[in-house]
Amino acid sequence: MLQGKRILLIVGGGIAAFKSLDLIRRLRERGAEVTPVLTSGGAEFVTPLSVSALAGQKVSTELFDLNAESEMGHIELSRSADLVVVAPATADLMAKMAGGLANDLASTLLLATDKPVLIAPAMNVRMWLHPATQRNLATLEGDGILRVGPNEGDMACGEYGPGRMAEPMEILAAIGAALSDGPLKGKHVIVTSGPTHEPIDPVRYIANRSSGAQGSALANALAALGARVTFVTGPASAPMPQGVEIHRVETARQMQDAVAAALPADAAVFAAAVADWRVASESASKIKKDGKGGLPVLSFAENPDILATVSKMDKGRPKLVVGFAAETDDVLSNATSKLARKGCDWIVANDVSPATGIMGGAENAVTLITRSGAEDWPRMGKAEVAKRLAARIADALG
Repeated sequence: MLQGKRILLIVGGGIAAFKSLDLIRRLRERGAEVTPVLTSGGAEFVTPLSVSALAGQKVSTELFDLNAESEMGHIELSRSADLVVVAPATADLMAKMAGGLANDLASTLLLATDKPVLIAPAMNVRMWLHPATQRNLATLEGDGILRVGPNEGDMACGEYGPGRMAEPMEILAAIGAALSDGPLKGKHVIVTSGPTHEPIDPVRYIANRSSGAQGSALANALAALGARVTFVTGPASAPMPQGVEIHRVETARQMQDAVAAALPADAAVFAAAVADWRVASESASKIKKDGKGGLPVLSFAENPDILATVSKMDKGRPKLVVGFAAETDDVLSNATSKLARKGCDWIVANDVSPATGIMGGAENAVTLITRSGAEDWPRMGKAEVAKRLAARIADALG
């Protein structure tokens, strides 16, 4: 997929710049040609020599390079690539991009290019969550800038949260999707996956047996067709998909908020096994036995219905909304009823009774229910189910 592709890689300043060295190596292993640009900040973390040695090409660092600029080298650099990748994309670089500034080589290239641009943000969690950065991000995504990450985790500064640059293999997958001429190129799809955990007290929660395997496989399949995928996942045990934007949540209400923040989208696929109820009043302390044989009384409240909420949106509703129905009895009847009740376009129904081994297993047997009827699919691996469903989504989005 990357053989012969030309990547213009802009390495911004930040501790995550060290990952760009591994990214260069992996790109070249796959046959891509990498032209590196190192910002002054990036050069504080990785040296031009190391970048050049791995890329096998001269590193560009200065806007006013007399030899290059005699032939308008900054324009040539920006136009000769198939894809421009910014990794790490710092808050400063993102702000320059959003504001159309061009006061150094990197920002000038980004303003002058007529090629697609993929950013891999990396910064302190507070910087990432700052309203200014989020405004800039919204502007960039509105301009069609592609994004992978950031991930959530420990920071070099000692804090924890979203802001870690995506891993090189994730960026590699995103590059592959960006360069794909698949039928979903230019489309944005939201996928929810995994279970939700609804807390009872600080150590106990209500959950289900969903592994998140089907949702993860679907996100991979959609990305392989060129879609920009926002993946909202509960605490799943399945491996995370590659080359997609991942948002990790715990509860149904957090999942609803993450989905709302990800809109607008061309399609939304709700594969998560969201808990129907939560404890109305979560205990702030661990619930103890009273020593008298008495049982705690738990009062429940309904969780938000994310599928119905998105399906019935007056404005900004995705063109295609797909729900999942995991049933143990009367699968077709219950799933058909769910389609009408929720207001979605399709329902993917499956039998998750213990005898099937589907919940948490490697295979699935689904029935695709649309307003025109039901279509039984044979039992197959979850990756194959995902590919088949992704192809149908691509056909529906046209």
